[in-house]
Amino acid sequence: MAKKKVRRRLKFGLYSNPLFILATSASIVFISFGIRQSFGLFLVPVSMDLGWGRETLSLALASQNLMIGIAAPFAGACAARWGPARTIAIGGLIFSLGVLVMSRATGPSEMIAGAGILAGLGLGACGLPLILATVSQVAPHEKRSLWLGIATASATGGQLVVVPLSQNVLMAYDWIIALMALSVIAGLIVPMALSMAAGVTTATGKDTEITIKEAITEALRHRGFLLLIIGFYVCGFHVAFIAVHLPAYLLDGGATVELGATALMLIAFFNMMGAWGSGWLAGIVRKKYLLSGIYSVRSVIILAFISFPMTPTTVILFAAAMGLLWLSTVPPTSGLVSQIFGTRYMGMLYGFIYFGHQLGSFTGIWIGGIIFDATGSYQIIWEIAIGLGIASALIHLPINDRPLARLEKHVT
Repeated sequence: MAKKKVRRRLKFGLYSNPLFILATSASIVFISFGIRQSFGLFLVPVSMDLGWGRETLSLALASQNLMIGIAAPFAGACAARWGPARTIAIGGLIFSLGVLVMSRATGPSEMIAGAGILAGLGLGACGLPLILATVSQVAPHEKRSLWLGIATASATGGQLVVVPLSQNVLMAYDWIIALMALSVIAGLIVPMALSMAAGVTTATGKDTEITIKEAITEALRHRGFLLLIIGFYVCGFHVAFIAVHLPAYLLDGGATVELGATALMLIAFFNMMGAWGSGWLAGIVRKKYLLSGIYSVRSVIILAFISFPMTPTTVILFAAAMGLLWLSTVPPTSGLVSQIFGTRYMGMLYGFIYFGHQLGSFTGIWIGGIIFDATGSYQIIWEIAIGLGIASALIHLPINDRPLARLEKHVT
């Protein structure tokens, strides 16, 4: 009897260990982000098989980006009230259902409901925003930024594994089987999230007694919060425009399709190192200065890329450099939210900032297409990206990054 009690304590001790929460959180975002990045593979086969134009699935996936941003703050509020484990589990269930609906779609409305609404709602709860908030709540204060970097890097790890896996299943069978397989993989998020219930509860990271309404009001009155939203808009603009339009830009310049695919894979590979490195640096350098530096260097890299003749060497160098900076903004941005406002409502507040990122993503993709159709060139949009990077570098400098007075007794 005594041995059973010891085993039970050890079991629950493992599930409540912060390192277990970090590993499980990283695994969840590995799955969710990897599947999300696989959806582009289905654009051509789905459109051809169902006799649609590409705009149908494109609209569904664009809607998914906006839905993630809209859902993220609400998911954060639900996590503050009912706990992150339950919220992430429900998100994983909805996401899995959305992918399943995609696999059974025969008309545009069904595809938009599955890929856009359901998948977007699910990812808003089981994707990067709430995962980072959960990691922040359990991480030791001195290692918080590093742990956020590890969780962020796992997202790209998922992209490097799940995308080729999806491609192999797609080639071996068809898009219906491939989506059903991804739905099953997404379903694994549910038990993984529930396994964290002992380690992250509504009391975890509870560093304030204010209500959700008071937390939102407090954040909106803080100029730094609004500046972070604007800055993250620029991040979304950059990464979405490059991810979607870079292959076409390279083709227009005489490059091969293979070089475009190689560039995207290099971005993903180097992002793993960049996200981890950014998390490490955010624990050493003031986060607002790190963000300012990242956006400044992005602008310099883009300027150099469009200023020199396009060659395979310049493309590879650009992809590697941008990869190091790709999601490197995430650890210091999310870290600033918890540093300034605390961890209790971080999921909700970071969700608002993440909405700015998703809005920037939508704008970067959309404006990029509009400008190219109007001018036959991407030159103007590259120049806009440079200008936005410089502006974002400047607006982070005046952010007051000191913890709010009510948090001083909790800072160790």
